[in-house]
Amino acid sequence: MAGGWRARRRSLDRLRFSNRKRGVRRVVPSGPPRPARPRVRVQVLGAVGLVLLSVMVVRLWYLQVLDGKQYSSTVVSEAYQVDQLPAPRGIITTRNGIPLVENAADEEIALSRADAQQHPSVVSAVAALTGQSVASVDQELANPQYTSYQLIPVVHNATVQELTTLAENPGEFPGVKAESVSVRTYPFGTLAAHVLGYVTPITQQELQQYKNQGYQPGDQFGQSGLEAEYQQYLRGTPGKELVEVDAQGNTLGVVSKVPPKPGDTLVTHIDLGLQEQLDKDLAGEIHKLQASGVAAPTGAAVIMDPNNGAVLAMASYPTYNPSVWAGGISEKNYQALTSPQSHEPLINRAIAGLYTPGSVFKLATATAALNDGLITTSYTYDDATGTYTIPGCTAGKCTYHNAGYEHLGVINITPAIAASDDVFFYNLGVMFWEQRAKYGEDAIQKWANAYSFGEGTGVDLPGEQTGFVDSPQVEQKLHEQFPKAYPYPQWYAGNNLEMAFGQGATILTPIEIADGYSTFANGGTKYQPQVAAAIVSPSGKVVKRIEPKVTGHVELSPQDHQAMLLGFEGAVSSPIGTAYYTFQGFPLSQYPIAGKTGTASRRSPTGAQEAPNSWFVGWAPPQHPQYLIAGVITQAGYGAAGFAYVARDIFTYLMQRHNQIAPLRLVPNPPATSGGSAASSSSSKPASGASSTSKASSGGTSSGPARSSSASASSGSTASGAAVVRGSPQGHRARLTAVQVPLLPVLPWLVSGQGGGCDRPRACPSALT
Repeated sequence: MAGGWRARRRSLDRLRFSNRKRGVRRVVPSGPPRPARPRVRVQVLGAVGLVLLSVMVVRLWYLQVLDGKQYSSTVVSEAYQVDQLPAPRGIITTRNGIPLVENAADEEIALSRADAQQHPSVVSAVAALTGQSVASVDQELANPQYTSYQLIPVVHNATVQELTTLAENPGEFPGVKAESVSVRTYPFGTLAAHVLGYVTPITQQELQQYKNQGYQPGDQFGQSGLEAEYQQYLRGTPGKELVEVDAQGNTLGVVSKVPPKPGDTLVTHIDLGLQEQLDKDLAGEIHKLQASGVAAPTGAAVIMDPNNGAVLAMASYPTYNPSVWAGGISEKNYQALTSPQSHEPLINRAIAGLYTPGSVFKLATATAALNDGLITTSYTYDDATGTYTIPGCTAGKCTYHNAGYEHLGVINITPAIAASDDVFFYNLGVMFWEQRAKYGEDAIQKWANAYSFGEGTGVDLPGEQTGFVDSPQVEQKLHEQFPKAYPYPQWYAGNNLEMAFGQGATILTPIEIADGYSTFANGGTKYQPQVAAAIVSPSGKVVKRIEPKVTGHVELSPQDHQAMLLGFEGAVSSPIGTAYYTFQGFPLSQYPIAGKTGTASRRSPTGAQEAPNSWFVGWAPPQHPQYLIAGVITQAGYGAAGFAYVARDIFTYLMQRHNQIAPLRLVPNPPATSGGSAASSSSSKPASGASSTSKASSGGTSSGPARSSSASASSGSTASGAAVVRGSPQGHRARLTAVQVPLLPVLPWLVSGQGGGCDRPRACPSALT
């Protein structure tokens, strides 16, 4: 067994030796040895090095020669930055140059998102300095209107202590800058607030809409009134400033500067004294009515020159102080400006309030009847009982009556206008309907439209609402939208009757009424109402003179015009006139007036009958008018018992000044000591007139810089305990100029009786003069 093991061992040793010999043969080359080639290796390595060197040379040449300018500008931009310098907005003045809107400096603290990200601690430092929360500062920095490198205002109205701390401790506030910006100021507080309007930082939507006009985030942009209408002239041209900065973004010095160009001055037709008087009288009459238990929640008025359409004064109640928008607005004030409970003071009811006109509409009906030949000035109607029954009526409400069941006997168009005899106009409405084959279904409506009723006026203020005159087409649309309130789409004789004296579904604005009566008063020429008179550059050059614009004509024969005019005069001076007792004691022999009252019934949103709206239109002198006033006080009762007293006070004011107001003067920076003419008692500062205006309308006046006020929007008084938003709340930047709701859905409570018609199985409202 041992011998076998040794044999196997010898076999394994021989096998290992044989394998090692074969391995040596594989490693050692066969044949003669080859010579070494070091020169080839050197050549290859040299070629590779030459290629790499060539690539580097070409790249360096490209960077330094072809792209040299680009990288040079990049290096410069890292050392310098261009800042835009906002342009001061142009001022807005009265007709003789007294500033109604000015500018004042406001100190802001600003920071960019890039600096906040690079230095996270700076946000808490700014918050601690200004008494804000970190979340509040972060919210301002998140404003999407700004790019990452643009300075974003995080604090408005910075105090001296805050600015001093920033200046003395720049290392604690890297990238934080204090900026002096221009803000709007309102020397007369609430005066003409709806006419002037207000500004806010431009919104993202506006930036997109006007992206090719050079606007930048943070630019001031008009949101309502003249501020919005004439934004392109008021904005000015921004300047530029090239500054040197260090690596932390701190300014080292100004390299060059192109100063901004201020905006143009907007000269208006507004007379300061007349505007003060209108604001005071409208608010005073509303307060008086409210004190007597009358609701009278809102009102509006317009004073025009009938000869050219110039708007001399305009008021809307309740009003507000535009200064609440400067430097941010408190949540309490914002809610007061937009709340239905405070009657939405932002709405300019003179151009956007839609009201049933009542008897002031009879101007259109009388014109239609005379011009179309339905009647003549000698036509008479016997109002023997003070009632009117529609001929052939067998169902529904067939009989209508005068407001007090008074009856005037046999009358023609003149006393019918003076006494506002409803029965006379009921008859005209039915006559037109019965003869519609001859005169058409829209005989009255077309003349109403010619006076601007239901057509709009084109006044140079944003947010004008267009009313409409009731018609078969309107009735059909109302039925489609409100079948329960308007179950009958047909148009009946009763509908024409109600439309003829200003009821039914007709709703108009005070500016439409003013424009229509101005057209009649001046003899038939319709002008576009205009608040602005001229655009004047800061150097005093007239950039644009806004000339009167004729928009239509209403032709009446001299005989017809005189017959109607005598009726309007009689409304004030005749014992049968509806405004006769309102003007008792007024020296009409020295200062004659023509006018028309209107009392329009209305219902609440729930359908309950409310006190009627009180209208009055008046002009003086009747034959050669210089001034016309039109206005309404809602839920105030009869026209003679409400707004007519406002008109009387205005005419008293004009009479005391010999029917003169300040002359139109196109001077950009007038002396601040006089109201212009000897006839004007206005001064450049809010004196007793301005003070009484503010007390009557809002309970207080704020003068000086807008940033100093955080007054309540509805009352004008300081909101105690209100938390003022020191930034610019994004939700509070929306343009608010009118009731932004569909027109027809508000009709069920604006119109009376939900329509009219004798042939319907329902009751119709009693007529009111």
